[in-house]
Amino acid sequence: MSRYAIDPDFEALLPLLPTHMDFSTLEGVRAFRAEGALLGPAPPDRDDVVKEDRLVPGRPGDPDVPVRIYRPKAEAKGPRACVFEIHGGGFMIGNIAMMDPWCQLVAAELDAVVVSVEYRLAPEHPFPAGIEDCYAALCWTSSHAAELGADAERIAVAGQSAGGGLAAGTALLARDRGGPKIRFQLLEIPELDHRLETHSMKAFTDTPLWNRPNAVWSWRHYLGPDHQGEVSPYASPSLATDLSGLPPAYVSTMEFDPLRDEGIDYALRLLQAGVSVELHSYPGTFHGSAMLPVADSSRRNAREVLAVLARRLA
Repeated sequence: MSRYAIDPDFEALLPLLPTHMDFSTLEGVRAFRAEGALLGPAPPDRDDVVKEDRLVPGRPGDPDVPVRIYRPKAEAKGPRACVFEIHGGGFMIGNIAMMDPWCQLVAAELDAVVVSVEYRLAPEHPFPAGIEDCYAALCWTSSHAAELGADAERIAVAGQSAGGGLAAGTALLARDRGGPKIRFQLLEIPELDHRLETHSMKAFTDTPLWNRPNAVWSWRHYLGPDHQGEVSPYASPSLATDLSGLPPAYVSTMEFDPLRDEGIDYALRLLQAGVSVELHSYPGTFHGSAMLPVADSSRRNAREVLAVLARRLA
């Protein structure tokens, strides 16, 4: 039995979920990657969505960036909305394959083009490698929108966990570099603040799937072993002092997630900067619990995300 008031619908699964994950060494990170998905094999591909893998140009001097493109098989009635997806994994693990079910669902349910990016991971590739890959792939997506059957004026950036932090950083880069126009940013349980000083970050040291010890190693690896001095707001978006002019946002947080308070704080600061924001903090939940559709909160979260994307990209 958890010492946290987690929704009883998750109770049977809690013993199966890891709390301690050894990310302290490169070998430990690679061993965890090799174990594959935490929640078992992915469901089969949908038969109403086409997947295509490509390599797109990275930042000058960087390697090409793999992307996976999802498009509905049905004939398009015109340019489709586009969702640019960035997977999670603490900047260290995860891949585009883990988001296959979600990307296919979004493509099918919203009649949208989805582009998912395989950015370079820490600790082998610390900041700014990952976010520069994301930004380069976003620029390619925008400039090739017509080829993809997408509308360059209706692109949302979306991410979960570290992917949410990368999505927020990518939106900042696009604003500051005069890059692609982003219609909307979907920031689910985002990892935004390297300082690790919020109440939730200090309180949740043994919560399922993600907790303070994991977050400590996540940031150490992402910022790099030689990091000294100031941290870029593109790495740690909570440091950004000016949030004006950013796209409207949806931010979700989970009650027993160490990332909870930094997500809430970022949403409030966006609102204070004049950015339209929807903020939803789900009770009785923990980091990654939205992947477990055994609870009503997870099912509500899934419905809400689809609904807000459909509304904002209409």
